[in-house]
Amino acid sequence: MPEYSEIQKAVRVEKLRIWFAWICGNVIMLIIANATKDVAVVSVVTQVLLVVVFLALTVALFRMTGALNRRAAAARREVLGEDYPG
Repeated sequence: MPEYSEIQKAVRVEKLRIWFAWICGNVIMLIIANATKDVAVVSVVTQVLLVVVFLALTVALFRMTGALNRRAAAARREVLGEDYPG
């Protein structure tokens, strides 16, 4: 059975991966938007896509973080027992 500290470390690593993916996705979209800023029609399309991708990535980030928190809480209760207050 895993220890409480192992669960904390695993959750921390997964959250860092999720946040890193969110940052990378947004940076890539910003680079694309910056590269197309001189072309009028394409620039408008990429700016709209930038907003849509940002919102989609943000929703995914919070859903994944919430799911990870629920799984971590269940694992903590399993390790620490049912009387754990979390």
